[in-house]
Amino acid sequence: MTPSQGFLAEIKDAVTTRAALLVLGVLVLQLAFITSYIGAFHHPKPSEIPIAVAAPAAQVAERSAQQLGALPGDPLDPRVVEGEAAALAQVRNRDVDGALIIDPAGRTDRLLVASGAGASLSQALEEVVGAAERAQGRTVRVTDVAPAAKGDSRGLSSFYLVIGWCVGGYLCAAILAISAGARPANPHRAVIRLGALLVYAIAAGLLGAVIAGPVLDALPGSIMGLWGLGTLVVFAVGAITLAFQGLAGVIGIGLAILLVVVLGNPSAGGAYPYPLLPPFWSTIGPALPPGAGTYAARSITYFNGNGAGGPMLVLSAWALVGAAVTLACATLRHDRPSVAAATD
Repeated sequence: MTPSQGFLAEIKDAVTTRAALLVLGVLVLQLAFITSYIGAFHHPKPSEIPIAVAAPAAQVAERSAQQLGALPGDPLDPRVVEGEAAALAQVRNRDVDGALIIDPAGRTDRLLVASGAGASLSQALEEVVGAAERAQGRTVRVTDVAPAAKGDSRGLSSFYLVIGWCVGGYLCAAILAISAGARPANPHRAVIRLGALLVYAIAAGLLGAVIAGPVLDALPGSIMGLWGLGTLVVFAVGAITLAFQGLAGVIGIGLAILLVVVLGNPSAGGAYPYPLLPPFWSTIGPALPPGAGTYAARSITYFNGNGAGGPMLVLSAWALVGAAVTLACATLRHDRPSVAAATD
């Protein structure tokens, strides 16, 4: 054997075809990560931000709403409400992201914002509405009706908490699926893995809520509410990972990372809430675990849970589908040998 043949043989022995394909998959995942994050964040632009408009006279409110709705680029989605109390209620219920209270007797109007829903969103509202008011020869006074806590810089702590829960969910599931001695799941083993994941999710949800709340004083919301949310986020992401692993083996873990990290994180509305994201990311964000978790965490923390119902249903659906697919894959794999034997 020549030296060159020996070296080529060593390469073939060291790097199998399967390993080469997995490395290629990692490269694709890496490039998708870069594309997704830069694509979502490189040019934030307000688009149809829901805003309530109120004035003592309905005609004044309607005229102002029409002017705001006609702004170039459609940065706002104004809707007329009856009075300041109704406008404030809509902000606190998360029906809108801000409210403009018109004072026809003066030259200064009030803008209600909620930085707890994301500082970048409230700042975008201030800039867009402020410019529109100046164009009309008026000024605006900003009131933050749901301010982010002192320890919650730019309202991002909820996002980072949920991302931490997501990381724990897919790492725990990956370890359960591919740790030393772990064989392909049969129905009993699948149930055990899901049970172990649930125990982990309960512990991770509680500890995350305690760290973000009492320990770091970042999130002032209900510990019990955040605990429940964290348990659901961790279990949902873990169940998705086990389901993908059941469908595609070790490649399924990469698919889970693609869904949760590559697509889910930049579309979660963390650094830039949905109205500031490009259409693709703002559309998929609410349907994925990081986005649903971030929105629900902010609702629990700053809005007394208002608006959290929909995201909690999204997370519950992921958890149920993930668990069902995991059990179905284990059952089908377990039944296959007996079916093959019966046909011999």
